[in-house]
Amino acid sequence: MASEAGVEVARDYYDSSDAIEFYSTIWGGEDIHVGIYDDTRDIREASAATVDTMAGLLGDLSRAYVLDIGSGYGGGARRLVSKHGAGRVTCLNIAEEENARNRKLTEEAGLSDRIEVVDGSFDALPFGSGGVDVVWSQDAILHAPDREAVLDEVARVLKPGGRFIFTDPMQADGLSDTSALQPIYDRIHLQNLASFGFYREGLKARGFEEVEVQDRSRQLRNHYARVAEELDARRDELSASDEFIDRMIAGLGHWVRGADEGRLTWGIMLFRKR
Repeated sequence: MASEAGVEVARDYYDSSDAIEFYSTIWGGEDIHVGIYDDTRDIREASAATVDTMAGLLGDLSRAYVLDIGSGYGGGARRLVSKHGAGRVTCLNIAEEENARNRKLTEEAGLSDRIEVVDGSFDALPFGSGGVDVVWSQDAILHAPDREAVLDEVARVLKPGGRFIFTDPMQADGLSDTSALQPIYDRIHLQNLASFGFYREGLKARGFEEVEVQDRSRQLRNHYARVAEELDARRDELSASDEFIDRMIAGLGHWVRGADEGRLTWGIMLFRKR
């Protein structure tokens, strides 16, 4: 798994001025996750479509307490409350600058009474056991130093019957030669990625039942390709150096190639705690 140093690198990266400008200008400013491009090419709209698709699998959220782990700028949480009627959401995230922006955007949306933002790590959740109706996560668990610990913590904080819904960029099941993914591992300071099989086995071992798993791997390719295209087209709008932008485009290209080659996967996973 990723080292603790890798987590520090991820936190420093997401809190850097270049990254903040990139995500707020190119990615849409509210989300840092993979979008669904079935009906749009717009990154912001595609990101919202992912939230809507996930929320649709959960049904009525009006009385639900949702914990969003690795919540980024909180776009998912705000949409869960404003569009899907979630009763209360706590955002848990390790990057302080992201959390500050989340609080600001949440206050501007008039949702601070229903959304709380907490600084912390999802492999040591600062919450009691058995009090959460839904744990929600979008494309964050890959950064965890110990993904097994994240699953332990999710199982601990959920009520019996509580649900865990999440997405994560993953490597394909049964991938024996991972050398082609090394540029991705190096860039995000990981030794590997999880897989559908990893999550299925890990959650089953912790007493979860699978409700629905949607393999939407093509959307991973679509998303990184669109972000790279948009970044290149709008580079003059950014204060970041050409070196940063070129490096980012090259990194996005590794994800596109990995998906095209069938080495990378992505999807929506919903499990229920027995």
